[in-house]
Amino acid sequence: MGLAILALPTLLVSFDVFAMLLALPQMSTDLGASSTQQLWIMDMYGFMVGGFLVTMGTLGDRIGRRKLLLIGAAVFGAASLLAAFSTSPEMLIAARALLGISGATLAPSTLALISNMFRDPKQMGMAIGIWAGCFSIGAIVGPIAGGAMLSTFWWGSVFLLGVPAMAVLLLLGPALLPEYKAPQAGRLDLPSVALSLAAVLPFIYGLKTVAKEGWEPLPTAAAVLGLAFGTVFVRRQRRLESPLLDLRLFGNAPLSAALVSMLFYSALTGTTMLFVTQYFQSVDGMSPLAAGLGLLPGMAASILSITVSPVLARRIRPAYVIAGGLALVVAGFVVLLQAEAGSGTVWLIVGWALNGLGGGPLMALGTNLVVGSAPPERAGSAASLSQTSNEFGYGLGIAVVGTVGTTVYRDQISENLPAGLPSAAADAARESVAGAVSAAGGLAEPLASKLVAMAGEAFTGAMLTVVGVSVVLLAAVAVLVAVVLRHVPVLGAQAAAGPEADAGQDAAGPQAAAEAGLPVAASSSG
Repeated sequence: MGLAILALPTLLVSFDVFAMLLALPQMSTDLGASSTQQLWIMDMYGFMVGGFLVTMGTLGDRIGRRKLLLIGAAVFGAASLLAAFSTSPEMLIAARALLGISGATLAPSTLALISNMFRDPKQMGMAIGIWAGCFSIGAIVGPIAGGAMLSTFWWGSVFLLGVPAMAVLLLLGPALLPEYKAPQAGRLDLPSVALSLAAVLPFIYGLKTVAKEGWEPLPTAAAVLGLAFGTVFVRRQRRLESPLLDLRLFGNAPLSAALVSMLFYSALTGTTMLFVTQYFQSVDGMSPLAAGLGLLPGMAASILSITVSPVLARRIRPAYVIAGGLALVVAGFVVLLQAEAGSGTVWLIVGWALNGLGGGPLMALGTNLVVGSAPPERAGSAASLSQTSNEFGYGLGIAVVGTVGTTVYRDQISENLPAGLPSAAADAARESVAGAVSAAGGLAEPLASKLVAMAGEAFTGAMLTVVGVSVVLLAAVAVLVAVVLRHVPVLGAQAAAGPEADAGQDAAGPQAAAEAGLPVAASSSG
């Protein structure tokens, strides 16, 4: 029952993103939001989540993970009401900021509490698999429930869906969830909090803006500024007795390998998903809802894979389960490479389904490795690293790999624009494939058809370039996982070994156990 309660906020995190995509046109019209304000409405939540994850993960270790979760749930519910009844773009942006800050408490707190509630390694692995699967379930429910709500009610109704979920969490959480805070955690270092925000927020802003506008001076400078503050942050953490982020965690090989793998997976599959959904809508002519439904087989396969992976990892070492899953992702991306302009929909749906089936082990077992490799008092901090890796990965992928795809598209469309095209239509076509389709609507035949066909060919070439880069990098990640994590035992190996294993761990210390891949958080709290 406690795990079911923890699943509620996890569902809402991914639900929010997909529901917002559908609600944005209607809310922008009603509120009179400019294009810049629309971007801030969409991006503010991600900025705040990414900026506050590390702080909130560590704060939960200090003041109590259940306490922080309940505080975050109360603020999230109140901010949802504020967003639903916003009367101006500025009010909605502020509400989205509050949603992001409170949302940053949800994932680290729920994941850290799971490590306290499920002490047996097999049970913890399965519980984390269910927790990770809730993200995919939210991604499925989001467009369906959001579309149903928007067809019946006003745009603010999509925000109200989070209110009853948070009310249930607030009512039942105190009775069903244990409290845990690290003994002798020390005081929260406020300068470190400020430095972490000064590092993360400009860096995420720079990445997202570069992905939309290219390497303009302002976003590039913001990203560089974030890196500079990040360097100062790291130096301060090394000097503090009770740091905001314990850098010694990165000395654990399984934890670091899992974080790097999740970062690359998020970067490459997130960027590919963006290009696939654009193909569905701008090249194949699907509606936004139909494009979302085209991704559903992949989401369903992901839920199955995430659920089954912890069971497989009881008999097969996690390294080989994860690496085998990534090999299946690579195979799915090879299927994506068979797509052609206007006739690639089936290839994309099948390829994306294989990606969902193969990515589950990394999501479930990688998260388990990150949390299980950390000492109990650092579980919240480790959980925040897991989510931060995914957040940074997606932004980095769009900014780097996405920019490569955009460059390929612009080069190809510029070389093949049909003769006699008005300059305004040519500029729109060079900007994006969606711009080309929109511009074609104001042109006479056969010029309009030629423009749409050439834009489709150029975008397909760009998408296949992104997929090709992803194939190479994901294959390298699979090899990295198989090599670095090969010594991590199957789930439950320590529990099956009996008291002698426990005594050996106690003698060697938690760091040695973590380096061997043993789930320190589970065994120590037992």
